[in-house]
Amino acid sequence: MSSHEQLLEAKSLCAWYGAAQILYDVDLEVRRGEVVALMGRNGAGKSTTLKALIGMLGKRRGAVRFLGHDISKCEPHHAAKLGLGFVPEDRRVFTDLTVMENLEVGKQAARRWSDGSDAPLWTPERLFKLFPNLGEMPNRPGGRMSGGEQQMLTVARTLMGNPYLVLLDEPSEGVAPVIVEQMANMILELKAQGVSILLSEQNMHFAELVSDRAYVLEKGQIRYQASMADLATNEEVRRAYLSV
Repeated sequence: MSSHEQLLEAKSLCAWYGAAQILYDVDLEVRRGEVVALMGRNGAGKSTTLKALIGMLGKRRGAVRFLGHDISKCEPHHAAKLGLGFVPEDRRVFTDLTVMENLEVGKQAARRWSDGSDAPLWTPERLFKLFPNLGEMPNRPGGRMSGGEQQMLTVARTLMGNPYLVLLDEPSEGVAPVIVEQMANMILELKAQGVSILLSEQNMHFAELVSDRAYVLEKGQIRYQASMADLATNEEVRRAYLSV
């Protein structure tokens, strides 16, 4: 697989919560080796898009392909087995399990790219280098960690599945500035290691630091897509769809 080959593609993706339609014909793609941001105000449909991609919503329509597989009707655990990771905003750690035990829960076998080369392989030791805070508390129960530490643990547990691509929901939301900085460094390191990321984000500064491209959502529709550099200089789009 080439460094620019498509990993994930959605075509005409629609999604509902109950009877309420939230997403309208969303088209997007993520290629190998890139970080892509889903931008937009609260309620624009960013988190819903991630959940629809991985199959967490009861009702969705449209085509979703991952590594050439049609996952339009897959359950989340099937997508995870294919190498699609998901880090929710609500930090789903096992509070009664230690850091090490949480990591073991996420463990999956090593993976290879279609060209035969090795995909990134994650071990607790390697993750503790990426997240030094976790390395200092391997035996601490998840329920005795701060929100930022739980966020790190959720990311680390997802990486134990050796994903090709991670869907990352609001990584900078509700955590201390020092954790936000660590999250940015983590995303850049993952990219350097060959892990692609699709993240939902409201923080323009954070998105600029880590992302190559962006899709801008409003009311469940993609209104704009461009390189992050172009979005950063497009005052009209930022004012129309991103300003609070």
